Amino acid sequence: MERQIFGDVDRYINGLFGTGGDVFEALLAHNTASGVPAWHISAGQGKLLQVFAHMCNARRILEIGTQGGYSTLWLAGALPSDGKVVTLEIDPHFAAVAQQNMERTGMAEKVEIRIGKALDTLEQLFNEGAAPFDMIFIDANKPPYAEYLQLSLKISRPGTIIVADNVIREGKVLDPHHTDEAVKGVQRFNKLLSRTATVTATIIQSIGEKDHDGMAIAVVNSI
Repeated sequence: MERQIFGDVDRYINGLFGTGGDVFEALLAHNTASGVPAWHISAGQGKLLQVFAHMCNARRILEIGTQGGYSTLWLAGALPSDGKVVTLEIDPHFAAVAQQNMERTGMAEKVEIRIGKALDTLEQLFNEGAAPFDMIFIDANKPPYAEYLQLSLKISRPGTIIVADNVIREGKVLDPHHTDEAVKGVQRFNKLLSRTATVTATIIQSIGEKDHDGMAIAVVNSI
């Protein structure tokens, strides 16, 4: 009964505020046909990312974890015509599928996909002197989440919004002795975020079609 009502509420919200329409359905169908796992965020979470992007007047967005480009498309859709999403993906096949999706949806000019280990690519962006990002979305391999945060802060500015997905793990983060590397990774991230004096942050737990999880949300106050 509980799971049913959670799904029903998600569908109610989507009915009011939309799921992105046929273009997102076609993207997911292409991902499935191309062997990309369904690890993507929900439509409601995608719309939430768009709200955050508009709140900070984002022109430059960094995404850590592209997969097939579902969340990338939500983020790109919030940008002005000269905006850019730089998205990082370690898997060349996922990156190729995401590139196809961006071309199919007319978003290729707004999206730059960088292939490689995110920790290395983040360092490259910093060393290149990349302009600070207005918004950063973290949704990738969980064990290095804390390191993603540390590097993300180096390419942020006061006012940058940082969002990290999957930081509750169905409540498994409550177990200090949990052995799963993903759980331990987000535990480290959550603790680091709570102790980072240069941000104001919290975690919102979510229960819905993506089961029980949560998003960390932070705004950078100073560098």
